[in-house]
Amino acid sequence: MIHEQNIKTYICEELAPDVDPAALPTDVDLLTTGVTDSLSLVRLIAWIGEEYDIPIADMEIAPEDFSSVEKVNAFIERHTVSGVA
Repeated sequence: MIHEQNIKTYICEELAPDVDPAALPTDVDLLTTGVTDSLSLVRLIAWIGEEYDIPIADMEIAPEDFSSVEKVNAFIERHTVSGVA
């Protein structure tokens, strides 16, 4: 998907530095596996808003939208023009 590598890089560099981006499956549940916690989920959501110019504060969001790299990618594609930001 378009943004998956960028998402994986952010997660592994900023939220889970002990995880290698190449070893992070796009479908793994980031919350239940402990890759992210509630605080890092907030940081991830804030980064998505800034990185992709998505008005997060104006939206209703659910943690499920950010539970895997695939779901984060789908969220970005739904909320950006043509899925490209």
